[in-house]
Amino acid sequence: MGKIKLDRISMRFGDFYAVRDISLEINNGEYVTILGPSGCGKTTLIKVISGIWTPTEGKVYVDGVDVTDVPMEDRDVGYVFQNIALFPHLNLRDNVSYSPRVKDLGDQVMEERSTEYLELVNMLARAGMFPSELSGGEQQKVAIARALASGSKMLMLDEPLSALDARVRMELRYELRRIVKRLGITVLHVTHDQEEAMSVSDRIVLMRYGAIAETGSPLEIYRHPKSVFAANFIGETNLLECTVSDKSKMGKTKVRLRGGPEIRVSRTNFNIGDPVVISVRPEHVYPATDGLRAEVTDVVFMGTYWRVRTIAETRDHVEYNVSTSDEIPEVGDMVHLVFNKKATVVFARPEGGIEEEIRLE
Repeated sequence: MGKIKLDRISMRFGDFYAVRDISLEINNGEYVTILGPSGCGKTTLIKVISGIWTPTEGKVYVDGVDVTDVPMEDRDVGYVFQNIALFPHLNLRDNVSYSPRVKDLGDQVMEERSTEYLELVNMLARAGMFPSELSGGEQQKVAIARALASGSKMLMLDEPLSALDARVRMELRYELRRIVKRLGITVLHVTHDQEEAMSVSDRIVLMRYGAIAETGSPLEIYRHPKSVFAANFIGETNLLECTVSDKSKMGKTKVRLRGGPEIRVSRTNFNIGDPVVISVRPEHVYPATDGLRAEVTDVVFMGTYWRVRTIAETRDHVEYNVSTSDEIPEVGDMVHLVFNKKATVVFARPEGGIEEEIRLE
């Protein structure tokens, strides 16, 4: 078991609230990623859940038991730090068997667990090697094995992949999810990397300014974000200010871009005249024979596609993707753009403006 419940958790340092009034439930066996910009409170929150810090206010429950004042070593939790923290003087087997040794579980358990978890991360053949003889990715695999060997029902991952090369990071994140899902343990994974969060999570908890901005599955937040901030932070999107110009009894809606054309969007609850912001991702913007006029300002090769950047007649910056097999426009070309209405998300226009709404710090 490993069900976690946070009841109005706050963590204050002097007059500064790093985390404020957070309530959250994490189910047994769920892989939850805590995502957000630097300084949003995500590491503070995971340290409170782990027992490294005691919250200023609120309660932490594990399987219905109040563990708010229970120290980390008695909380049945494994923790993997951003900076790889293996014991340099111990070989891999001794590193992984460290927790069973401290708990005095006996030589047989130490041997069994070190073998099981080194094999799980495909490092058993190197059990006699020392950390300095491994690459960064291999060291982090061993750090994960050591955390798992503690027998904990919860695993806390604090930016575990951020210090690794991009290719290693991508490979290890899939391996990490495979391992923990096989074991059925509860995972909280802190990261600022949106792609990482999207690829490993059952659920994402998006934080901002020490509070939860939004929660949902990766697909839910990507396709149906509830705020301009979430739409902009997770993935890439085009944000354009509009005004609702028409609406049918069935909720079918049209908006008019600033000084530009009228376009259809997804069904909304907004009324005619309401100021709104639409979010449409680059993969849902297409060149056409008619539509929003725009001038190409840059064309960037992204590997599997080209990213075309434009300035529209409305003075909005709009980006779209072009397949490497299609004709690529050149800087200075005039294009017409259309949006996939079903993939266009509509928000109330923020009072402070878009720039303030998407600001990270």
